[in-house]
Amino acid sequence: MPHVTTPPAQDWDLIVIGSGPGGASLAQAIAPGGKRILILERGDYLPREEANWDPHAVFVEGRYQAQEDWTNAKGDTLHPQLHNFVGGNSKVYGAALFRLRERDFEEVAHKNGVSPAWPLSYADFEPWYAKAEKLFHVHGERGEDNTEPHASGPYPYPAVSHESRIARLADELRSQGLNPFHIPLGILLDEKDGKPTPTSPCIKCSYFDGFPCPMNGKADAQVVCIDPMLKLHDNVTLFTGAEATALETDAAGTKVTAVHVEHKGQRLKFTAPVVVVAGGALSSALLLLRSGSPQHPSGLANGSGQLGRNYMRHNMSVQVAVSHEANDTVFQKTLALSDWYWGDEDYPWPIGLIQMMATSHTPQLKGESLPQWLEWLPDLPFDQISRHSMDFWLQAEDLPHPENRIYYKDGKVHLDLVHTDNEPLDQLQKRLHRTLNAAAHPSVMLERSLYLGKHIPLSGTAHQSGTARFGDDPATSVLDRDCRAHQLDNLYVTDASFFPSIGAVNPTLTIIANALRVADIVGDRL
Repeated sequence: MPHVTTPPAQDWDLIVIGSGPGGASLAQAIAPGGKRILILERGDYLPREEANWDPHAVFVEGRYQAQEDWTNAKGDTLHPQLHNFVGGNSKVYGAALFRLRERDFEEVAHKNGVSPAWPLSYADFEPWYAKAEKLFHVHGERGEDNTEPHASGPYPYPAVSHESRIARLADELRSQGLNPFHIPLGILLDEKDGKPTPTSPCIKCSYFDGFPCPMNGKADAQVVCIDPMLKLHDNVTLFTGAEATALETDAAGTKVTAVHVEHKGQRLKFTAPVVVVAGGALSSALLLLRSGSPQHPSGLANGSGQLGRNYMRHNMSVQVAVSHEANDTVFQKTLALSDWYWGDEDYPWPIGLIQMMATSHTPQLKGESLPQWLEWLPDLPFDQISRHSMDFWLQAEDLPHPENRIYYKDGKVHLDLVHTDNEPLDQLQKRLHRTLNAAAHPSVMLERSLYLGKHIPLSGTAHQSGTARFGDDPATSVLDRDCRAHQLDNLYVTDASFFPSIGAVNPTLTIIANALRVADIVGDRL
């Protein structure tokens, strides 16, 4: 059964809501069993067009962002940077696919709070991490990252090599006793003798972070899961333009009996003995909240009162180091540094991760409030700034807090977020500046404010997680350790909603690994 845009049959063996990494990974794992699977996707295929690589269209105009208006705690309107397409937010992610560290699964003390333990350990996730890395074509090199967790085998593909300027930076960092490593990247490359070939899709593409890839060279959920699955398995149907509006339960409120959908003004209803919600941590929480009933007056699966709460998305900033020396690197998203992940002698609490990101383009930088450091580079035209910069993405752990939440009020979506601990991010910035200076890269640091901001604004929903945390106690969690709702026998959630904590590495590989783990459970049940 193919991708369809007209209403399919009503009854299925499994309904999956959302085609991003959490939904697509689960569906493709179950599909070979022959069960009839319906995947509901609110959007359509993201168009492959010239604007995919237009920084002004992507970042300034927000061409591919959802047209929604939400409200913050102050009553101000915000436009969430969500992407409703086949493949979900992975269509514009940076494809950095890290494993959480072993200690991230344990309770970790921070200077200003505690990161709670998970009900499962890293050892429980390790086999699924290995499967996830293979599924999403992860390129990396074991042993370089001094904080990486134990792995049962090598990466399935070799690391994407540094270009000359980045390779020199890596050598300079090593001379300071640091441990730079190749970012584990989900990327589709033509391999020859274990190395990428010059014709490989995206190997010469600086449009990576935040951009769709018209070459389909990025290992996103559409490219590696949805499209191959639809080609191989006629028992799977992808229904696009289909927004799940509510879940209906039986009279006892213990089982989901139907999924209500809006499609081109039509109201439809689909049924299946098992339903998986994977619309993204924010959208999934909203779906469950608006599915309330007399048996679930505060929202479906919200007996603990924790649904929509404990929202996390990392404390993040982008640093652009501008120096006299030109940087002609095309693909610079190859290097990361985790030496301060768990802190250092000066700050003995977790700090975070530094990774390089795709080159900033002139349209992204134009219009930002630039300081007087331009006088330091009097002969440098503005449109050449990007040629003289190196771009770094910094992220520190965002601790869960019940008042950081998404909810409905007066018919509007409200998203409240107060950073729980900004100090580690500030510590990380200081170490980056100090390290670059010591590495003979004296630079003026520009903090991005147009798209990403000095600190990522509330509308920036990358790395969203935590709104339906899993745990063994129904009084303090929404899902059990199988990611099944405590109060409903046949409802599972497989996006990043289930995270009790987020660590300081990108969450997508953990989403995929968990979806594969839950797929095994749901597949056995079916």
